[in-house]
Amino acid sequence: MKSIQSAASILFLCCLIACNQPLKEEPAPERPAKINPDPSAATLSPEESMKTMHLPPGYHLELVASEPEIQEPVAVVWDGNGRMYVAEMRSYMQDINGTGERLPVCRITRLEDTDGDGKMDKHTIYIDSLILPRMMLALDDRLIVNETYTNNLYSYRDKNGDGTADEKTLMYHNDTPDEANLEHQKSGLIWNMDNWIYVTRNPIRFRYNNGMLVGDSLSSPPSGQWGLTQDNYGRMFFSSAGGETPALNFQENPVYGELDLDNQRDSAFDAVWPIIGTPDVQGGQQRLRADSTLNHFTASCGQTVFRGDRLPSALQNDLFICEPVGRLIRRAKMTDNRGEIILSNAYDKREFLASSDMNFRPVNTATGPDGCLYIVDMYHGIIQESAWTKPDSYIHPQIKRKQLDLNINRGRIYRVVHDGYKPGPQPHLLTATNEELISFLAHPNGWWRENAQKLLVIHGDQSVVPALKKIALNERSFVEKLTFWKKGPDPIARLHALWTLEGLKAMDEQTISAALKDEYAEVRKAAIRMSEPLLQQSNNTIFAQLERMKNDTNAGVQIQLALSLRYSKNPNAVAILKEFQHRDTSNQLLVKVAVRSLQEGDESLSELKAGTMGMDGDDRDLVYQGASNFKQLCITCHGPDGKGIPSMIAPPLAGSARVNGDKAILINILLHGLKGPIDGKKYPDQMLSQQAQTDEYIASVLSYIRNSFGNKSRVVSADEVKNIRTAANARQTPWTLEELSAVNMAKKK
Repeated sequence: MKSIQSAASILFLCCLIACNQPLKEEPAPERPAKINPDPSAATLSPEESMKTMHLPPGYHLELVASEPEIQEPVAVVWDGNGRMYVAEMRSYMQDINGTGERLPVCRITRLEDTDGDGKMDKHTIYIDSLILPRMMLALDDRLIVNETYTNNLYSYRDKNGDGTADEKTLMYHNDTPDEANLEHQKSGLIWNMDNWIYVTRNPIRFRYNNGMLVGDSLSSPPSGQWGLTQDNYGRMFFSSAGGETPALNFQENPVYGELDLDNQRDSAFDAVWPIIGTPDVQGGQQRLRADSTLNHFTASCGQTVFRGDRLPSALQNDLFICEPVGRLIRRAKMTDNRGEIILSNAYDKREFLASSDMNFRPVNTATGPDGCLYIVDMYHGIIQESAWTKPDSYIHPQIKRKQLDLNINRGRIYRVVHDGYKPGPQPHLLTATNEELISFLAHPNGWWRENAQKLLVIHGDQSVVPALKKIALNERSFVEKLTFWKKGPDPIARLHALWTLEGLKAMDEQTISAALKDEYAEVRKAAIRMSEPLLQQSNNTIFAQLERMKNDTNAGVQIQLALSLRYSKNPNAVAILKEFQHRDTSNQLLVKVAVRSLQEGDESLSELKAGTMGMDGDDRDLVYQGASNFKQLCITCHGPDGKGIPSMIAPPLAGSARVNGDKAILINILLHGLKGPIDGKKYPDQMLSQQAQTDEYIASVLSYIRNSFGNKSRVVSADEVKNIRTAANARQTPWTLEELSAVNMAKKK
């Protein structure tokens, strides 16, 4: 790579930035006056499909890749040199029954721009014969990959330069299979600003250490499903399609547990505004408006906080959420209300992108190295896993009527561009010097910043520490010679410098102390987090400085202090938390965080602590394990409080006669599923069989729900599950309540 240190190169880069001046906020996209309630499901070429897409004025799509080179794409990442890796789930729903879904016919493709014109002109199969690849993370010249139904993480590397991986290394070892439905498994694997690697569902995060990934358990698993993103400050955003929740778990880092607020999405946020009729919605008629359009998020996924520099600046730090059932992408604005983040739609009854092509299936988005927004379009007829497309489902006849099951083996990747902006240059970070990587910590495109930080941490070169400290402490005589701005680095660059020091294990109390006084609130918040290892020591000098920060002028800083004080050994920490708890009860986030910290960080277990006090150790452990398992799977339909979700996909568990009644009935329901009306009410879906789960897993979940949500019943043992599994081993179909009652009566006789 040619050095960017020369004056001419810096001048050229500054000119590029200057040519892309911010534009005023654009008007809303147009919406057709009339909606076609029963649109055609005929497949379109990429060029034809792009004509069906409504975007705000000035925005356009450019085709990056399409079939036959890629098929059923679900995710993209780039390595430091801008080579794009595409995960292709080529076995996904090839017919309405999901036949052959577990066959090793999927792959990861690598796309390259070899002549620097911004177009991907080279295509190679990087990894072949995979089973539904679902997570990718580009390290340096290695790509970490996870396949569905597994927990192992492997890195792949192309050693001879032919575009195909010829080295495979196990980086995290866990042979325990994940037998959950593929829609309920983890995704993500993003390198967060705090140098931890996060996923969406499992109670674990990872750290890169000497060529391996080391796992660290979390107090509770996040409730996300497909898609995970972070903003400029490392705040992460999850979504849950099964729970019809477009955004959740973004108020605090997952290391502190789950915490959502009642008003974190404004009252109109969950309504969606397609420009096409939506016959193929799992939720049935209750999810459709009078004009037959989808009325609510039902498949939210693939979200991205846009942090690029080659689209209007008004998009910076906006959250984009895919809704493939509605054939649209939501653009969400974030408002910081005294430390509480609130989301709202950027438009009134409009979406950033909406298509009238029935096969347009946006499943992922990403900020690219060129500063543009990328869209992964699976372009697939069916976007519902086979467990929910059975003959007795609402969606089955809709799929057959529209022949959506025939629309397979396609897929497109687009990038969003704007009339007033030119996409940025191709990166060459893998061959950059340390000094160049340090300068990229202040790059206007977040993709460059996060990859520069990641590479500096992976390289582990301690010679960069002095320069990073000067940036972190804003020594302007130094940084003016190094970065893109004459006034010194943007505060976000200071954040990256601080976290790079932390990743290199070079953080010290003096640097933390100085950062705690930074004029920028996000820097102060990061410094508080970095002080947590010191707070765990009985004798430390940092607490006195933190104690003074309880009166910080920024509410977000106070909230971070309340989070971090749970680790303090100083008795005055409790007094500060109690003060936070009662100081401003209108700030529900501060109050909740203070209460959680006082309860050692897990308010959700308070009911269990009280309810299991009389149990022996084994039974108590079983209930606590069930709490973790419930949050990973059952919460998406039954809700976090056991009362079901607003769309009533499943019956409530709180106060349920079946939950508190005969164990055998409850065990049979989990083993084989349940269909038909329940208590006189019809639900859009049936309870799926959990027969693939172990006896211990089922026993733990049932023991948890029988001792939560106001329920109080005896635990279920693994032996009880085993006995009933054996007795009903021949059964292949879900139960009805009438059948279960008859079996129960016969047993009593």
